[in-house]
Amino acid sequence: GRGRAERVGAYRHDIRRPSPARLPPMTPSRTYVLAIDQGTTSTRAMIFDASGEVVAQDQIEHEQIFPRAGWVEHDPMEIWESTRRVIGGALGKGNLNSRHVEAIGITNQRETVVVWERATGRPIHNAVVWQDTRTQAMVDELAADGGLDRFKDVCGLPLATYFAGPKIAWVLDHVEGARDRAAKGELLAGTIDSWLVWNLTGGGEHDGEHVTDVTNASRTMLMDLRTLQWSEELCEAIRVPMEVLPRICSSSEVYGECTPGVLAGTPVAGILGDQQAATFGQACLAPGTAKNTYGTGNFMLLNTGTEIVESENGLLTTLCYQLGDDAPVYALEGSIAVTGSLVQWVRDNLGLIRSAPEIEQLACSVEDNGGVYFVPAFSGLFAPYWRPDARGAILGLTRYANKGHLARAVLESTAFQTRDVLDAMQADAERAGGRLTELKVDGGMVANETLMQFQADVLGVDVVRPKIAETTALGAAYVAGLAVGYWSSTQQVEANWSEDERWTPRLDRADVERMCRNWAKAVSRTLDWVDEDVD
Repeated sequence: GRGRAERVGAYRHDIRRPSPARLPPMTPSRTYVLAIDQGTTSTRAMIFDASGEVVAQDQIEHEQIFPRAGWVEHDPMEIWESTRRVIGGALGKGNLNSRHVEAIGITNQRETVVVWERATGRPIHNAVVWQDTRTQAMVDELAADGGLDRFKDVCGLPLATYFAGPKIAWVLDHVEGARDRAAKGELLAGTIDSWLVWNLTGGGEHDGEHVTDVTNASRTMLMDLRTLQWSEELCEAIRVPMEVLPRICSSSEVYGECTPGVLAGTPVAGILGDQQAATFGQACLAPGTAKNTYGTGNFMLLNTGTEIVESENGLLTTLCYQLGDDAPVYALEGSIAVTGSLVQWVRDNLGLIRSAPEIEQLACSVEDNGGVYFVPAFSGLFAPYWRPDARGAILGLTRYANKGHLARAVLESTAFQTRDVLDAMQADAERAGGRLTELKVDGGMVANETLMQFQADVLGVDVVRPKIAETTALGAAYVAGLAVGYWSSTQQVEANWSEDERWTPRLDRADVERMCRNWAKAVSRTLDWVDEDVD
């Protein structure tokens, strides 16, 4: 294979798509691409070969910090140290070193923000996590002039605590002297991808690169979807000084090289927010293709091509990816706050199960949900409702109900929430080129075959799981590898994807519609729970 320097030099912004008949063969090399997958609960490093197979990996969980109800934080220094450790761990397990790694790609929990000192790299506050709701008062104040869709024409997003911009403003407002320091150029702010790239490329000591990519920038409420630049209007309204923000780049280019360490000299060449990375890893590269990731929450993305489609049904308009100087590709997204984390809650808070996989066995101990419905609106409801006033509820309880029914209700809540999002997406998709006929799925919960079958039943379309399940890290590897020529075209990405299992709807449609009506009633009971005098 070609050497790293030659590949970087040969990068072409206008990545071509050769015809399938003349697809160039995979490079028979002993080099790889490393992906850092920095998620909500853990950090992983995964090393992939040219066929998209995992060569080695390492993973470390990090602490979840809950200072008060509705607040969720992470320690940025713990995340950075975990990142360093998993890189070394993956290389060690694969018996590899920097000479074996062509490029590094990064994927990350998207709306989580860090504010840190430019000179020292010391965070001035814990990272404020995407699930955090402390910015609700700020969101309400902004919405008082123009409603929740006040900025949607510019950034594609409704006003919500979910997004990153208000979180940055909150930190600057609540850490003593932070706004003055920001004005003097002493502070930097960004999402987790920016924090990691800055540290990987030198940090304060070696003038690290302060960058982000278009997918992460599109989750801040601060970027103009059309210009792909920070909007002065939005930054001023949300009170985020543009001086602290990173430079917006494409998802696939060389941002800089790692400084002294186990990967010294290796180019950092790809960034995608975690859900966009899963979309790319699932090879949803053609308009009309969609995937759903089952993780801490659920996130469904529909590729709309180079067209910006404004949702009329409660979905987000977001960036899907951008390769070098190519035209940006957009997506519609439905975000669900609580799915996999509900299983964790049942395990950790209720002690109903000892490990997450036990939820399936317990759910299968009963034939149906016994009339029990669980709406996990722990921090309000995301798409398509966008109701921060909602709170979690278990409904339909009778003396007949037992822990098996509760376990089944936990799993079914994920499927029902996904149905809500898919219905909205189908309505928007008809305007964007047609209805979905199948849904590609990935994430930890897709190993649960009971859930996957019920998901197909509720949706009324086939649910398809790929052979390579680590699609989020794989997507980050792909964009990094494309930037340095490790993969020569996106058709190699499509050629690597293959089907593992498919679930086809088999439940009677009348039964499905009855359960969905009950689910809708359950959702309605959770609304308007938070009063004005509750933080």
